Amino acid sequence: MKLAVCAKGEGLNAEVDPRFGRCPFFVVIDTENCKVIESISNTNAGAAGGAGPQAAQLLANRDIEAVALGNIGPNAIEALKAANIRIYSGITGTVEDTLEKLYEGNLKIVAEATVSSHSGMRNQKGGS
Repeated sequence: MKLAVCAKGEGLNAEVDPRFGRCPFFVVIDTENCKVIESISNTNAGAAGGAGPQAAQLLANRDIEAVALGNIGPNAIEALKAANIRIYSGITGTVEDTLEKLYEGNLKIVAEATVSSHSGMRNQKGGS
């Protein structure tokens, strides 16, 4: 499975970012062999609005099958569902830590928004 993990940097040692639409990177991993395929810069992180749905489209365009995140808003979850991307929550630590949680069955499948719209903007440094 191609899994994208919301992260603050690139690679397995990157710290995870709880935000979906506004995380700086998505680290994409092939979960069958635990190898990083690529680290995608989230070009939508600074969008004035619609960052979540735009990030969902970015992942859909890369044929991502699942995403691991901390929180997700209502518009983003609908966009991920429309793209048939499975959603896991419960990320902590590094991307590698999150993979271990996935393999241990300790990530939760999410079916509904965990935060309100625009909550990721309140967590951005610089207030943009």
